[in-house]
Amino acid sequence: MINPLTELMLSAARMAGEEIMRHYADGVDIDRKGDGSPVTIADQNAEDIIVAALKDTGIPLLGEESVAAGHIPELGTRFFVVDPLDGTKEFIKRNGEFTVNIALVEDGVPVAGVVTAPALGLEFVADESGAFSVSINDAGTANFTSIRAEPNGPRKIVASRSHGHAALAQLCEDLEIEEDISVGSSLKLCLVARGDALLYPRFTPTCEWDIAAGQAILLRAGGVVLKMDGTPLNYGKTKDNFYNPFFVAAANAEIAENAARIMTRLV
Repeated sequence: MINPLTELMLSAARMAGEEIMRHYADGVDIDRKGDGSPVTIADQNAEDIIVAALKDTGIPLLGEESVAAGHIPELGTRFFVVDPLDGTKEFIKRNGEFTVNIALVEDGVPVAGVVTAPALGLEFVADESGAFSVSINDAGTANFTSIRAEPNGPRKIVASRSHGHAALAQLCEDLEIEEDISVGSSLKLCLVARGDALLYPRFTPTCEWDIAAGQAILLRAGGVVLKMDGTPLNYGKTKDNFYNPFFVAAANAEIAENAARIMTRLV
């Protein structure tokens, strides 16, 4: 159902997830990066596993921990973007809302992605075949269920559990949102892709590895991710140290554009 390269990405994410869960069970040793954000040995070990699994493809890999160590490859027009443990704060809090993110970017656009949440037993994957949630049955067989963003679905918004913003309440009021779902990591993008919410607005900084895999899944599910000026969020922003501007992910362009206009006014 998915192409062989996407299958390899999914396999790499699963192996990284197994390593992460080993540390999750044994306890967490916390360190700090130069920017003060938390990091654990699980982050580095998981990235090492992913790098080894994808090495033979010959495709450059932009990894969060590699960048933190000062190792930035020549990316070209086709490269992987990896966050080995997205939601380290959620990992430390032990609420299960952390993910392994692997994306394939071509010409600045995430065209394939894998997001796994090993503690929750959730997997999402997307490429030119479509966007899918994946479940494993008792026989160990993977079942792929097609997912689709729902512009006419529940008037719900997903937001960050660890990175809230004061403008969110006003945005919800202006958009007549009925419920604010707080969830960690790239699961926010996956919930929009699955039709559980209309949009995910981001008022605080992110890096490319935080968003790329989830964006690939949302795009393949029919959604969009737009910057405040209404243009698509793109990748390979070397000059910006791979930081993203504020953005909105939504079930369709109309919802995203409307939200972006309101967000611009609020901030």
